[in-house]
Amino acid sequence: MVHEDADLLTVREVARRLRVDDTTVRRWIKLGVLEAITLPHRGTRQAYRIRRSTLESLLAQSPEPVGS
Repeated sequence: MVHEDADLLTVREVARRLRVDDTTVRRWIKLGVLEAITLPHRGTRQAYRIRRSTLESLLAQSPEPVGS
């Protein structure tokens, strides 16, 4: 049996894959650019989990040409 938790990534894991800062990933989540699951708030920052499939579909999108 496959656990869904294995398919959930932290903000830091997603940031590393996308080669951006954690803050950028959090901003994208708040702006609705990146879909995430909001976890109960425990610390100083809101905790999120991103589905692996969401990250993979984002990586599969072709970037728009710059200056077009």
